[in-house]
Amino acid sequence: MNLYLDDDSVTPLLIRLLRHTGHDVQVPRDVGLMGSHDAAHLRQCVQTGRVMLTHNHSDFQFLHALLVDAQGHHPGILVVRRDNDRKRDLTPSGIVRALTNLLAAGVTVADQLHVLNHWR
Repeated sequence: MNLYLDDDSVTPLLIRLLRHTGHDVQVPRDVGLMGSHDAAHLRQCVQTGRVMLTHNHSDFQFLHALLVDAQGHHPGILVVRRDNDRKRDLTPSGIVRALTNLLAAGVTVADQLHVLNHWR
């Protein structure tokens, strides 16, 4: 899968694990968007056909709803929720496992927002 990790999700371990499992990963630094607004990151995904992977649930839920209301399209948004409980939060390997489970289920990703925590 072609993925774009926003500023909230970039960690060297996660990038390495995703690439090791065959995903094409782009990060804000690759395209000069470090520190940019969330809408700029989503715009990058729309322009390049990459699925967004973010830990920023509330902002991207709003942007997703805005696009749906405007009958727009996006390649997909995958959210990792942080529940302030380190025992329950997804680790980088847990994120990769959840993504693998989501893809194996064959669910539609384009124009959808999925919470990866549900795919443990």
